Order: sequence, then C-alpha cells, then structure tokens
Amino acid sequence: MSLFFSGLPVWLGALLVVVIPTVLAMCGPYLMRQRYGLERLTTNNEIAGFKFATVGVIYAVLLAFAVIIVWERFADAETAVVEEAGAAATLYRLTQGGDPQAHATRAALSEYLRRAIEDDWPRMAQNKASPEVTRALDALYASTLDLSAAGGHQSTVMVEVFHQLDEITQARRARLHLAAGIVPGVLWGALILGGVLTVSFTFFFGTRNLRAQALMTGILALIVFMGLFVIVTINHPFTGPVHIGPEALEHVLADFGGRT
Repeated sequence: MSLFFSGLPVWLGALLVVVIPTVLAMCGPYLMRQRYGLERLTTNNEIAGFKFATVGVIYAVLLAFAVIIVWERFADAETAVVEEAGAAATLYRLTQGGDPQAHATRAALSEYLRRAIEDDWPRMAQNKASPEVTRALDALYASTLDLSAAGGHQSTVMVEVFHQLDEITQARRARLHLAAGIVPGVLWGALILGGVLTVSFTFFFGTRNLRAQALMTGILALIVFMGLFVIVTINHPFTGPVHIGPEALEHVLADFGGRT
C-alpha cells in the first residue's frame, strides 16, 4: 500500500492522504453535535481534555519518531548512491593502464554503471532488483580477478582495487534493501490507527462555537496527516516524484566511461 502512495504524483498523494481525510475529520464535530447535542458533549470537556492531552503527546512522539527514522533512512539511501559512485570513480583511477586486463576491467565497470542506471533504478521503483545488474557486477569481479592474476599492478594497488569493488557491492546492496521500504507494516498500522483515533477524540468535545471546533479539528487533522504524508512520500527512497536518482553514477560514467 505504501509503495502505491509513494508512486503517486505529489498533488494526488496530498489529496488522498491529507486533503480528503482532513475534510472528513472536520465533518465529525457536526455529526456528533447532531447526534448527541451540545449539553451532553459539554460534560465531556473536563475529563476528555485531560485524556486528550495524554493521547496527543503519545501519538506526537510516535509520529515524530517515525518521521525522523524515515528521513534518516532516506539520507542513508542517498549516501549509499554517493558512496557507490565514489568507489566507482576510484576504481577507474586505480585500473589505469594499457594492458588488456585493465582495459577489460574498466569496460566491465562502465557496463555495470550503465546497467545500474538503466535497469536498477526502474526495478527499485517497483521494489525489485535487476538480475542483469547482478550479472554485470559478477563480470566486473571476474575482470578484476583476471587483472590481479596478470600481475600488471602492484599488490598494494590490487588490495585497494578489491576494497573499492567491495564498497560498490555493499552500496548496491544497501540501496536495494532501502528501496523495499523503511516503515514496517505493524508501525504503519499504529500510525494510521493512532492518527484516526487522535483526530476522532476531538469529536467528543462540546463548544458553543461549532465552526471554531470544526476548524480546530481540521488544523489537528492537517498536522497529523501531513506527517503521515511525509512518511508515505519518502518511505520508498527510489520511488515516486520525491526520490533519489542515479545522477551520481551518471556523472562518474560521463567522466570516466569513455576512457576504457
């Protein structure tokens, strides 16, 4: 479900997650007033206000915690892409040389980057991994092993070459993992149910100015659902209009890919 909302345009996602639920929430006080009347609802104000303060704080902490965690994981995904690009650029520099094995390694690295840009990103947007990119990475490892066996580079250089290759592998694994989504299903349940209950709690208050009460409910609902919208939007870092693109890899390929 979160993958579906993450893939929607921002305006449509905001409409479904923020605007419509907020409008529905503002209708709640009117419906409760018609059913129970002002006098019966007014008797709830003192005790309900005390309980609402507790409920509101608990949900605010939960929502803030979720937003912070999702934002940190989004930043981690962006860092993984940058680290992958940095390791690829370093690997290009370390495998300079005119021997056929070095040429083959740089060609395999260029092919891996092209495959990652063209295949991995569309697949990650669908919460999938590209087997073509995995095969390209395997071919890069094979070319690097041939380069090491040829003995054309110093052993210390080859140690760093394999270290950078491992960095590429780990960075790709990190972005594939984070592309699957950050918020688990049980937390989604708590966030959605908690948001609905917190907003619904305001229906049981009674004030003489019904429009003011509906407006206050709408403001609370807007804040709650905006928080949920932020989580939905960046929960899948490589999906939808707010996503991490392959620009870092594209820049490395453009700078070094023609030097094979």
